[in-house]
Order: sequence, then C-alpha cells, then structure tokens
Amino acid sequence: MTFRRTLLFAGLVSLIGPAACDDNTGPTQGAVSLSVTVPTGGGAAATVTSPALFDLVYTDAASTLTVTKVELVMREIELEKVDDDSCDVEFEGEDQCEEFETGPRVFELPMDGSTAAILSISDVPAGLYDELEIEIHKVSGDPEDAALLTARPDLADVSIRVEGDFDGSQFVFTTGVEEEFEFELVPPLDSSAGPVNVTLSVDVESWFRLGADLLNPADEANRSDIESNIQQSFEAFEDDDGDGEDD
Repeated sequence: MTFRRTLLFAGLVSLIGPAACDDNTGPTQGAVSLSVTVPTGGGAAATVTSPALFDLVYTDAASTLTVTKVELVMREIELEKVDDDSCDVEFEGEDQCEEFETGPRVFELPMDGSTAAILSISDVPAGLYDELEIEIHKVSGDPEDAALLTARPDLADVSIRVEGDFDGSQFVFTTGVEEEFEFELVPPLDSSAGPVNVTLSVDVESWFRLGADLLNPADEANRSDIESNIQQSFEAFEDDDGDGEDD
C-alpha cells in the first residue's frame, strides 16, 4: 500500500470490537483497512507546480479552480458479521457481535493521486464478515459529536469542508450533505485469512462541474448542483494492493 509522505490524517486508528457473546478466547486474527483516494485521471485535473502542496487544479474555457484541502467527517464505519444464530444478545436493538463501530472523525483527502490508509479495524474475531458501511456525517449537537465540535467548532452543521480559490479568489465551501455507503464483501471476508483493504474513491472534480463548465463554490446559486454532484461522487471497492483501482 502507498502511504502519502506528508500525512495529513489523524493516523491509523485501532478499533477493538465488542465481544459480549463471543466465546472465542483465543487470539484474534485478521484486519480490514480503509483507504481514500481522489482520482486525477479525468484529463482536466493537474497537480500544481509545488509538489509540497499537492493542490488539484481544474480548468474550463474561462476559469480555473484550485482545490487545496478537502475534509470529510465520517462516522459509523461498521464491519458487519454474517448472520450468526449463536449470537443473539441485543443491546439497544443491535447485535453486539455483528458490528465494529467508530464515532465521528475528520479525514483529509490526499491531493496527490495516491491511495492513503486512514483507518484500520484490527483484532477482528475469527469469522465471516460480509458488509462494510460508511457514513458521511454532519456534525450536530448530538452528544456523540461533542468532543469533535469542541475541537473543531468550524465544523458545526458540516460534513464536508473544502478550501481553495476560484480565479484567484479564495473560498471555503462547506456542506451538511449526508450519505451512507454499503460495501458488500463478496465472498465474505474470512478474518483468519489475512488483511483486506477497501478504498473509498472520491471524485472531487465532479463536485464543481456542470457539463464542461466549472461551478464557482463561492456562488450560493451553485450550491444545489454541487451538493447533488457530491452525493453521486463516492465509490467503494475492495483494493487489497492499495493501488486505488477495483480488484
């Protein structure tokens, strides 16, 4: 797997899943990592001359859009186990032996076309897992969001934050768009068979285009089109070699 040299992420996060009714007392095995990538193969995108910045530059016949930073808030990143009749203890309506879950976290997308690991679900009990769920989350007054909101008050009511400039004028675009993705593991992941990586590909260029024309993020008249584009721009796929391509 290729890691970005200048890591802008919070780092790898280890999640130890609940095992309220798991009788396996032996060592846990296997891991699932989550990576993100921003495709740059559309032809209109280019990396700016300063490699330390890894900005993305998009152009049309009249304008230039430079994206310098993209942050996503994600939560409820879940790895779900294949139905197991022996594990039927429920808590708050959920089977505690089927899920591993994380609270809201901020992840920054790589701007250099690489595939960067942002999360590792480790210590996975032996078994078969057939689904990975990811939620793009709007930070709110929910108690679960309190710590994040204290650390980042600028993310109130925000799920995605973008910094850049349009024809030389700087902007900060924020949105509260929420989206949930379900990735089916086919065949199901056998946690004893070795590590698996899933990559979330985010087509940032598509956010700010309508046909061949660029959309100025600072113009509120473009918000509806941009938010609609965002909701259609995510793709998740198994990517064990970390090359940003569907295996």
